[in-house]
Amino acid sequence: MIAMPEMTTAVGMTRVGSAAREQRDDLVAIEEPLEIRAAWGKGAEAREKNISVTMRTPGDDYDLAVGFLFTEGLIRAADEIESVRHWGSPNRVRVALAPHAKIDTSRLERHFYTTSSCGVCGKTSIEAVRVACAAVPSSGPVDAAVIHRLPEMLHEAQPAFRATGSVHGAALFDGGGTMLCSREDVGRHNAVDKVIGSFVRDGAAPPADSILAVSSRMSFEIVQKAIVAGIPTVASVGGPSSLAIDLARDFGVTLLAFVRDGRFNIYAGEVR
Repeated sequence: MIAMPEMTTAVGMTRVGSAAREQRDDLVAIEEPLEIRAAWGKGAEAREKNISVTMRTPGDDYDLAVGFLFTEGLIRAADEIESVRHWGSPNRVRVALAPHAKIDTSRLERHFYTTSSCGVCGKTSIEAVRVACAAVPSSGPVDAAVIHRLPEMLHEAQPAFRATGSVHGAALFDGGGTMLCSREDVGRHNAVDKVIGSFVRDGAAPPADSILAVSSRMSFEIVQKAIVAGIPTVASVGGPSSLAIDLARDFGVTLLAFVRDGRFNIYAGEVR
């Protein structure tokens, strides 16, 4: 096995077979906290706040920080970012905002704590979770043959998963099935934020016919992040949650799940 830089570490373990035990090393995914900080304003108006602590796999931290701020509605475009850097620790990223950036401080009144499994926790209602945004614009039809190819292409873009079996993958494809970006993380929502954050940092938007594919189940927060980024189609290897389906139907997103073994289910947006 080949260790992936930053994302895996070797640990000792005992492998138990039917007739013997074997001491050996194994590669496991690294899980560490990342503190995401935002700073804005100048002079006497300068402010700085810890926005989130998320459990993540190190790597693409800048994409993750920017993607999180974007998908939670705290920033809206790349030009609102002045700088992104690690801040006193490899587990802390500070995003300094441009002078013209406007922070909705009411959104900072709740504390974001995200785990590797559940995404943003502690929000008191569905209304608080929904980021204010418009329905996803209509786009052309999606070729079923493209959808059938997604799992294999996503798997090939997951070296850390192949080494450890314990990280999620997310990738963005154009309507023709060309992979535009892929990221891995122990948290499925982090992998999505890393993909979206890479586009935001480049000052680009996902194509109007783009498809977000994830190696996990399709949960509410993944659909929400796709909506904020204007991604019209989401596809997962696993199943969807009821809230993910409701949100996709409300905002015009095509939701495909159980995309594997030459089949998939359509739960929302069949017209696309």
